[in-house]
Amino acid sequence: MQIPVQVLGGPTVLIEYGGLRFLTDPTFDDPGDYPAPSGRVLTKTAPPRTPLAGLGPVDVVLLSHDQHADNLDHSGRALLADVPRTFTTPAAAGRLGGTTEPLTPWQSVDLPRPDGGTVTVTAAPALHGPEGSEPIVGEVTGFLLTSADLPSVYVSGDNASLHLVKEIADRYAPVDTAVLFAGAPRLPLLDDALLVLDGIGAASAARLLGARRVVPAHCDSWAHFTETRQDVVRAFEEAGLADRLQPA
Repeated sequence: MQIPVQVLGGPTVLIEYGGLRFLTDPTFDDPGDYPAPSGRVLTKTAPPRTPLAGLGPVDVVLLSHDQHADNLDHSGRALLADVPRTFTTPAAAGRLGGTTEPLTPWQSVDLPRPDGGTVTVTAAPALHGPEGSEPIVGEVTGFLLTSADLPSVYVSGDNASLHLVKEIADRYAPVDTAVLFAGAPRLPLLDDALLVLDGIGAASAARLLGARRVVPAHCDSWAHFTETRQDVVRAFEEAGLADRLQPA
């Protein structure tokens, strides 16, 4: 069974799972400059592949974090009010309020499926930079989707730690579909350390997870990403894993 997964641009991915429509990190604003509270300006370079008006109903938002416009923009914030359930970090839930629900690493929530089954959403640990960067980059999370009769799906969120991927793999591998955020953004304040995986790291994560299918996300539409999807493709080719990549 192939779980439908569609990358809409940047970190925004639509996953149809168990009759429910899950959306990751909603970003639907137009291209332009987006100042961050820190003073850093993030520049969006392309519109979403599917506009918000054409998205259709969303049952659940899986929000990696809320601090940065390339993961939650103005349109995305407005969308949250219309979505029945949004899962995110405790810090983000505290800031956003509304229908957002906090999940700590490894905490799970069961959701009823339209067919009478259950989908389990589990928060996966993530680190948005090198070890010790949490006071600067803040809290982030990934997610796992599992159900008794469906293949598993892992959404990395803005994670740069292969050590944490190994922890996830120890509990859940093999993962059927891995939605891996890449793009290799870096921050001078952290000596240009990776804030999210690069292509080589994504290939390593795929191998650790034993992923049958990999869907690269978070590697287009923003100027601060230092790698594109083609860099991810090249890394997977060099690792002998190109057959696992979902076509763009």
